[in-house]
Amino acid sequence: MTACQAVVSFHGPQARIILRSLSPEAGRGMPRVGVSIAGSGNDANMTIEAADIAALRAALNSYLRWADVAMKVGEEVGK
Repeated sequence: MTACQAVVSFHGPQARIILRSLSPEAGRGMPRVGVSIAGSGNDANMTIEAADIAALRAALNSYLRWADVAMKVGEEVGK
């Protein structure tokens, strides 16, 4: 299926928040897209594989927005 691929790396304490928050979503089926998230400690890597560039862009936009929300929620909870 892989015609396009993007790998996004997160480093620092927020990486754990992103890993825990987005891992359940990575297992869900999206048309023409496969997502995996792995990491340990303060590092997390998200790999998005898609059948075409449009599907890759859509998935990347969604997951980056969700990562941003997870980080913002983590900051608020930590206050």
